[in-house]
Amino acid sequence: MNNDFNISEYMSGGVENIVNNIVKASFKNPRETAFIVKYMLASKEAKKKRDAFEANGQDIPAFLISSIASTCNLFCKGCYARANKSCGEGLDKNQMSAERWGEIFKEAREIGIPFILLAGGEPFMRRDVIEKASAVKEIMFPIFTNGTMIDEDYLKLLDKNRNLVPILSIEGNKEQTDSRRGAGTYDTLMKVMDSLNKKGILYGASVTVTTENISTVTSKEFFDKLYNKGCRAMVFVEYVPVAESTKHLAPSDVERDILEVEQGKLRVEYEDAIFVSFPGDEKYTGGCLAAGRGFFHINTNGGAEPCPFSPYSDKNIKDCTLLEALQSPLFKKLKQYEVLSGDHAGGCVLFEKEEEVKKLLGEGVLM
Repeated sequence: MNNDFNISEYMSGGVENIVNNIVKASFKNPRETAFIVKYMLASKEAKKKRDAFEANGQDIPAFLISSIASTCNLFCKGCYARANKSCGEGLDKNQMSAERWGEIFKEAREIGIPFILLAGGEPFMRRDVIEKASAVKEIMFPIFTNGTMIDEDYLKLLDKNRNLVPILSIEGNKEQTDSRRGAGTYDTLMKVMDSLNKKGILYGASVTVTTENISTVTSKEFFDKLYNKGCRAMVFVEYVPVAESTKHLAPSDVERDILEVEQGKLRVEYEDAIFVSFPGDEKYTGGCLAAGRGFFHINTNGGAEPCPFSPYSDKNIKDCTLLEALQSPLFKKLKQYEVLSGDHAGGCVLFEKEEEVKKLLGEGVLM
């Protein structure tokens, strides 16, 4: 165990390693090289903006999670978004407009946010929003996607706009992936990875870690296959149970220890790739990073939430600026009463402390 691990420093070093690797292959992939070099300069400017805000007593997180789509073309088993009714048929009527999302992305640039994670539902169902994101070159947009909608038209868009970085969801091997996401999904993902690799487009993978797949997804053999197809980032997300019947799938302390050890080995083995786990890595930052400490979440309807697994809000981005949303009374209370850093059963702090969050929010819940 490395108690001196710093996720911010690791992320910065990881990006630099990727840059060095890309520069070596610049003749083969000049477009990616040009974008990464420009982005690193923009990222340094963003840090200066955040530091200036911090000097005036306002924390600006480096990450924003934006759920841009309330619909999805797949029906994955145990889907948290469908379970909490933030994703499903007929919910797209209240989705925030592409125009407002475009304004939010520009506001994020002005206050120094360099990473905006696009999620859903399935984000590739909102091409209008993704095109707005592509125009803000100073921000990198990892797009957490099931990968099945990345066709030739989207490949052209991704090839042209290197600040859009697809993060493909995979559950492990073919059997594990198809079992949760539907027959044929694994083969589709393999083809998409080959297409992205052929064009030299930077991409990563995301795994929902459960008690059933942890030995597969943390193995060198598993990542080696993805690495050889061009994958250069792996995001491990601990499974959050959507019902009592699925609690056995949620990682315990035993699985979390395995994840930490095996992830450490992967970091050593693959120096030009990034490995991050949530909420696992948060313990090295003094607790949960939600509510603006390190990130916060905007849902499809514009509600500013502490995180996707704590869907409660007292500010809506349709009616305020991004900076005003960060000054949410709920966010302030979560920090003031140390809900983010207090004792809990492990895993996602705010999910475990749902009743405390509701109590702090009081009246006027905006869903």
